[in-house]
Parts: sequence; C-alpha cells; structure tokens
Amino acid sequence: MHEEHRIIPAKDPVYLDGPKPRIFELAFAWEILVQFIKGFRVMHFVGPCITVFGSARFGEDHQYYKVAREFGKRIAKMGFTTLTGGGPGIMEAANRGAFENGGESVGCNIKLPFEQRPNPYIQTSITFNYFFIRKVILVKYSYAFIILPGGFGTMDELFETLTLVQTKTINDFPIVLFGTAYFKPLMDDLAFMSVQKTIAPEDLNLVLVTDDIDEAIQHIHKYVEDNYTIKRRRRMWWLFEKI
Repeated sequence: MHEEHRIIPAKDPVYLDGPKPRIFELAFAWEILVQFIKGFRVMHFVGPCITVFGSARFGEDHQYYKVAREFGKRIAKMGFTTLTGGGPGIMEAANRGAFENGGESVGCNIKLPFEQRPNPYIQTSITFNYFFIRKVILVKYSYAFIILPGGFGTMDELFETLTLVQTKTINDFPIVLFGTAYFKPLMDDLAFMSVQKTIAPEDLNLVLVTDDIDEAIQHIHKYVEDNYTIKRRRRMWWLFEKI
C-alpha cells in the first residue's frame, strides 16, 4: 500500500478523552499559546496572502496539479504571497508556481503520525501540532481562498472558511471553487440546504465555481482592488524581529 494512502494511526489522546489533571491542562493550554505566538511571529511580515487548498494526493502529471501551479504563478504576478498547507500535491503545485515566478511562497505544515514533510518550494515554513491552529493561521493572513478538488481536509478547510464568512466573523473574502464537475454534487447539496432553509439562498453566492483560471483571478483581483490597502509593518528590535 502506498504511504500516502495508509490509514492514519491515532494520535495519543490529548483533549477529547475527558478531564485531565489541572497541571496537564495548563501545559496543554501553554503549548497552544506558544504555537499561536510562533505562528503570529512568522506570519507578521509575510503577505498579503492568498490561500490555496486542495488534495495532497495529486502528482505533477495530474491536471489539477498543473492548474494549482498556474494559480501560484498568477498569485505571484498579482504581488500576493501564495499560502498553502505546505505539503505535497496541490499545495506543492501552488507553492511551486509562486516560487518559480519570483513570488513569495509560504507553507503551514502539520505534524502527522506519518511525517508530512514540507514541499521544496517553500521559502517560509512553519509546522503545527494541531489542525485547528494551522487553520487559524491559513485563514487569518489571507484575502482570498482558492479551493481545488480534495478530500476530508480540503472540505474541512472550505466549510470552516465558508462559516466564518457567512457569520461575518471574517470579511466577505472571495472563495473560489475550481473544478465544476468535481464540485457539482457539493453545490447540489448546498442548493438542497437552501431549499430546506438550513442556509439562506444568498449563502450560495459566497462561492464562485469555475473552470476558468482567468475568471477566478479576475474575481479575486476585483475584490482586492476595491477593498485592499497595503499597510507597512514596523519591525521592533526589542521583540527580536529581524531588521
């Protein structure tokens, strides 16, 4: 069985197995705080970013790998940083497209029971122990989201982002689903939710579904042009930030 298709063995139980001793809970909270601060420090001078989500299982001959690579190129051309989960497949392709075309390429990797190594096209990399911390960073520093076909992880990231936009927890950032055939069943389910009144009809407008890279980039560029202003951040020597 190929390594990338192995069943993931369970991690040691941490916070889903009931109450722990108070000192353990304090140590766990401290670990989370340290990882967040580390992520904030690494990302503070990076960006602005556009995040690309998608499957880790596509090789470089796959059509969606080639599409993601082109997206990385286009993001670099816009002057934005390409931000991904830092692994192989779609993530590698997007980082590669940015890297090969003079753009900034960043990866937020995740520590798994089988090691997910950062792909070789990342200029800035950070590895997290927990998915929820990684998702916060991937969303916090982005001004648009491009979602290519993927599995559970990609759907988790998509619906997390959709929920944050729907509830206006974050701004109404562009969310692009690339691959109309792949995402048609999902969009049919969302339309059914609207009929059942579990979501509002206007929630269907939160995403652009397309097979056209130009349309996707134009959709993002219009939002950026209308809403984004570059703000320079000063580096503080007393926070040990590199000058």
